[in-house]
Amino acid sequence: MAVLPMPELEPKATAARLLLRRALGEHGRLVYSNSLGAEAMVLTDIIWTHFPQIDVFSIDTGRLHEETYELLERLQRRYQRTVRVVYPDAAALERLVAHQGVNGFYQSIEARLECCRVRKVEPFRRAIAGFPAWITGVRREQSAGRANGRLIEWDTDHGLYKISPLLDWSEEDIWSYIRLHQLPYNPLHDRQFPSIGCSPCTRAIQPGESRRAGRWWWERAESRECGLHPTVGGGTSALAAPA
Repeated sequence: MAVLPMPELEPKATAARLLLRRALGEHGRLVYSNSLGAEAMVLTDIIWTHFPQIDVFSIDTGRLHEETYELLERLQRRYQRTVRVVYPDAAALERLVAHQGVNGFYQSIEARLECCRVRKVEPFRRAIAGFPAWITGVRREQSAGRANGRLIEWDTDHGLYKISPLLDWSEEDIWSYIRLHQLPYNPLHDRQFPSIGCSPCTRAIQPGESRRAGRWWWERAESRECGLHPTVGGGTSALAAPA
């Protein structure tokens, strides 16, 4: 992928900074949910360089790739700052595994969503508690459900505002920024993992597949969210038919 020159990227980077400055002025306290994906590298650089007062957290579901843990360490060393790591409730996790097994999420959409709820959604709710707005790295081109998002919108599910500074960035924009600033990133991206989540729920994509096809690949495309962002369609019939 070609690297865009900084003059072409700067208007978008400036717009992202202005949006965050506006949000800080309106809401006072912001929290950034850092996914440790490629978009997160861009937002972390912008936030820790220009807005160090913004709280940054990441969720360790207990099933992340080893490369993701290594990236977290590299990121903290580069900026000499600490990401607040949030974990699932231990008792809830024990009940989940006792009920559905270690990898029971493959069996049904309900089981997978319950795993996401315990490992990701509930820790997320604790992490954002008390904040008036949270920041996310979603982009329009990632999925149909994200295409209709707004830069600042009310998040009904979580009861606070959601701010998406990279909403109109392309994948080319993201990688150009990473390379121009020589930012660390997950090496799994170089192995055809454009979207990286938990290890058992993420795979490399094949030529011609969508960029999020590697997330929960055994389900139909309309169900492939974890609960932090709205879906289009969905429902209990979202398991893909056997090949």
